Amino acid sequence: MKNRSLSRGALAAVAASLSGVLALAGCASNEESPDTADGAGTADVTGAQGATDAAATAAPGPRVTLTYEGGVLVLDVTTLDVLGDFDSEEFTRLNPAGDGRHVFVTTSEGFQLLDAETPNLTDLVVEADTAAHVVSHAGRTVLYDDATSDTMIFNTADFLDAEGALPDAEVVPGVDVHHGVSVVLEDDTLLTSVGDDDGRTGIRVLDADRNEIASNDECPGVHGEGTLQNEVVVFGCEDGVLIYDNGEIHKVDAPDEYGRTGNAYVTETSPIMVGDYKDDPDAEGYLLQKIVLVDTEARTLEVIELPDGVEYTWRGIARGPQDEALILATDGSVHVLDPASGEITDSWDVIEAWDGPDQWQNPHPAIKVNGDIAYITEPAANTIHALDLTTGEIIASAELDQTPNEIAIATG
Repeated sequence: MKNRSLSRGALAAVAASLSGVLALAGCASNEESPDTADGAGTADVTGAQGATDAAATAAPGPRVTLTYEGGVLVLDVTTLDVLGDFDSEEFTRLNPAGDGRHVFVTTSEGFQLLDAETPNLTDLVVEADTAAHVVSHAGRTVLYDDATSDTMIFNTADFLDAEGALPDAEVVPGVDVHHGVSVVLEDDTLLTSVGDDDGRTGIRVLDADRNEIASNDECPGVHGEGTLQNEVVVFGCEDGVLIYDNGEIHKVDAPDEYGRTGNAYVTETSPIMVGDYKDDPDAEGYLLQKIVLVDTEARTLEVIELPDGVEYTWRGIARGPQDEALILATDGSVHVLDPASGEITDSWDVIEAWDGPDQWQNPHPAIKVNGDIAYITEPAANTIHALDLTTGEIIASAELDQTPNEIAIATG
């Protein structure tokens, strides 16, 4: 791997950003090349021995994890050195386990636990016939098996003690099999999707004894989940969204007959959900040019059309440290959008312009945020960039030996 090292000033900026995140979250906390910082040098890390040497000298802390065809990489967040390179399946997915240290690698066998700190792709696998969504909230990590619709609920902190054995889990059996998602709230309330072979229709709410206390079947194609300020939860529908708030479910309609939101980009400090939006069910490809803003306090839904040339995929939206929306667009820029106004307030050139993928699984640019730093993949150049969100400057870039696909952050 060719690595553009950080200058002292840039390294200090990253360290300051991460120290703030760690102070708040700790290890139990819950989508050509531009110029780099002045004084950038290079450091070659190649092969297994290079990764082993880098891991031996790396301090414990946050990690960037990446998938590529047939493997998984673990990178240091400040230097972007490769600390671990592990063989896996042709296509895998990544989800943080919520404890700051582990990441689940979704394989054909289930959810395989990656220790990002060591690093080590462990032999510990939560078996699932069709491993799907992972949701971490309120000290619980919830795994969903699409083949059974079973919900598996772990105490998140227990993963920190997972030495040679997985922690115990509560398993809530599914009713009818569908591609679904579940989340557990502070009071142990479980929200889970509803559907069957004919489609997905809504959500049901179970109390701590797993008795149903509420339900709604007015959410065709329910997909995606986001927990916002005051534990308000939003689910996307093909004609709007469902909002769960303090025991009640509210439907907010989209302005279009078909107005699909499939992914919710949220923070737990903002009442506004940013979502993707598709209003043409027959549209080809995976690029979108509209987003949706859902105010969960006012229970309103607003569709925002982005400027010409600003298109994105489900991997291209993240929330920043001030709850702003960050849109990684096909023009190669990260556009900063204020969710309160729907206005783009800044734009930063980061990567070369790119085309949408032929299949959703194919490598294409992605963005993830940790503190004041956004990590952006550029598969066409086999590169990852670290973007300082306080200045809009790229403070580090690393050329990889592989083409990055999925990305997740273990916060440390």
